[in-house]
Amino acid sequence: MTNHQPLQFAPCAGSAECDFSGPAADVQPGAASPLPPVIGGLCHNFACAVLDAMREQLAVLGPDGAILTVNPAWREAAATRHQPGQSMLYAEVGCNYLQLCHDAAAQGAEGAAEAEAGIKAVLAGENNLFQMEYPCHTPAARRWFRMTVSPMSFGWHGAAVAQEDITERHLSEANLRIAATAFESNEGMMVTDSRGIILKVNQAFTRITGYAMDEAVGRTPRMLSSGRHDAEFYRAMWAEIGEHGNWSGEIWNRRKNGEVYPEHLSITSVRDDSGRICNYVAALTDVTLSKAASDEIRNLAFYDPLTRLPNRRMLLERLRQVLDASKLHERYGALMFIDLDNFKTLNDTLGHSVGDLLLQQVADRLQASLRLGDTVARLGGDEFVVLLEGLGCTEPAAAAQAEHLGDKILAELNRPYMLGSHLCHSTPSMGATLFHDGWPAHPEELLMQADIAMYQAKQAGRNGMRFFDQKMQDKISIRARLEEALRHAIVEQRFELYYQPQVDQQGRAVGAEALIRWQQADGSFMSPARFIPLAEETSLILPIGQWVMETACAQLRQWQDLPHMAQLVMAVNVSAAQIHQRDFFEQVHELICCHGIDPARLKLELTEGLLLENIEEIIGTMEQLRKIGVCFSLDDFGTGYSSLQYLRRLPLSQLKIDRSFVDELAANSNDQAIVTTIIAMSRSLGLDVIAEGVENLEQRRLLEQLGCHRYQGFLYSQPVPARQLQRWVAARHPPLGII
Repeated sequence: MTNHQPLQFAPCAGSAECDFSGPAADVQPGAASPLPPVIGGLCHNFACAVLDAMREQLAVLGPDGAILTVNPAWREAAATRHQPGQSMLYAEVGCNYLQLCHDAAAQGAEGAAEAEAGIKAVLAGENNLFQMEYPCHTPAARRWFRMTVSPMSFGWHGAAVAQEDITERHLSEANLRIAATAFESNEGMMVTDSRGIILKVNQAFTRITGYAMDEAVGRTPRMLSSGRHDAEFYRAMWAEIGEHGNWSGEIWNRRKNGEVYPEHLSITSVRDDSGRICNYVAALTDVTLSKAASDEIRNLAFYDPLTRLPNRRMLLERLRQVLDASKLHERYGALMFIDLDNFKTLNDTLGHSVGDLLLQQVADRLQASLRLGDTVARLGGDEFVVLLEGLGCTEPAAAAQAEHLGDKILAELNRPYMLGSHLCHSTPSMGATLFHDGWPAHPEELLMQADIAMYQAKQAGRNGMRFFDQKMQDKISIRARLEEALRHAIVEQRFELYYQPQVDQQGRAVGAEALIRWQQADGSFMSPARFIPLAEETSLILPIGQWVMETACAQLRQWQDLPHMAQLVMAVNVSAAQIHQRDFFEQVHELICCHGIDPARLKLELTEGLLLENIEEIIGTMEQLRKIGVCFSLDDFGTGYSSLQYLRRLPLSQLKIDRSFVDELAANSNDQAIVTTIIAMSRSLGLDVIAEGVENLEQRRLLEQLGCHRYQGFLYSQPVPARQLQRWVAARHPPLGII
């Protein structure tokens, strides 16, 4: 009921058609004079008709709370099967409503105790009106009701109870509250009518787009268009909304200040009861930061930041997919491993910025050389990998295709590079391996095979391509076992120094070169030619070189106490890794002082390869050692790429002619010309010159004729232990002095 005034029923005579009985049929003391019978009957019938027509469930209670009468709406509800605790809705005539409320409260019905107290207050005349709302749920539905209790008037003692089902209103209000809360969320919201005219926006919309509500309402979402999407994009969007009722995705929009930004947009259509679209609701989120962060994370995780090529992680993932897919078709694939020759030299001489430019241009040329669908990646440094798919169905055909593409890549990478102001040349060494039918099974194995083949290309002279085969793998396995054995030998100090004499033109000893030997478990010795290159590649040369230097200095100290050995100069080979150590001078100086040797009796032999890297640092270290008396010899001269500009600045005392020029000296005029040039160059620079690998008298005679008067080789002696060398020197003429 919506009328909150007390119910006023005119007293009238009872009738068979009326459910009212009891006190309502009698005139109460002090009541108004009864109406004429005809009029009273009409009023009574009218009241009954009104009550029967009311939608609210209505019951009249007596002074003690007993239900005297109910209207049809109440009777209909009471006739429906109900659940325990719902007596306030479904009580029948004759029941005591107060008792029913009391029982419902005991059963935990929400609002029952409040109803009992409110009805009592009205019946007692303490309150002219009592209203409350309460839930009355069933397993099948959730419902809410409003109870209104009013006292009877015109002298009637009792109350009228009206129950109204407010479920729909309650749900609507709850939905409105939820909608209002959701609308003012952190997500931008926009509501339009069916024509796309904006009706409402929230504060988040204003914060994201810059448009206030009064600036947006009445306009269309086209005001946000960035111009980055064509008409087809929007046609597809509205087609999906028309078919499914919604669309979501990323879109580029424009803020009020003109800034274009990425946004995640969701559009949902709203239909009325007839099924027609009446509104569109759009939710938008600015994803500028999250998109930038996710893009950056992906780039860092899967792409090389310098070249923007896929990195090792992405390549391995791609290889897994390709190897799995290769089981489903007959075609071969290939993997190429590419390493730039002498890249470190370019990096060190021209700087890392120039080196980076080279890497970027190599990446561009590789991409331009490949077919559609092929993949190029950068593993790091100057290492690149090319993945080729869909080659021939037979191994020879696939190898031929891979070789053709390899030749194309070689030609591209051999073209000159303009790196800033520098015109440079660079060549690659390439290794290739084939895969087919899921074999090799693991990407790492496939990558290792291509890497092995690439090293074979380097050993074959660089600037070329080699294919992997099992022989390569066997060599790698042998190398791995050798490295492990070498590490144990360092720990166990299974090395020994041998010494090969250096003589003058009279055959008298003027010095000796210290040469390392590795003693095997069976007592035999391994030549340094087998393990020194490996030691240099793995940095094991540092502990080995330290041992050689210390052992040689200790031996030199012993020789100083022997008259026939005191004037000999000890020549010790120094590797690139050793002299590039920042404390190399301190190491040598400490050994000289520790053993008390004459530094003028220590000669360090350097190879030409040392001069290709950090030349200024090397010169500085040599100058420090030269100042304390240590002398230097340039070993293997003529086989490297020495710059004469640097050569004249080096504090050298000697050049050493490589054995490769001595071997064919008697028969090869070119070798004679080279040796003559080296000797002439030595004289012009004020340097002594010595030839190694002298094995016969003819070589010795020609060297002397050309002007070389210092010799080392088997013609005089092979490398021997220290005691044997001492006996050899003692059997000869006493040494004349320092070379």
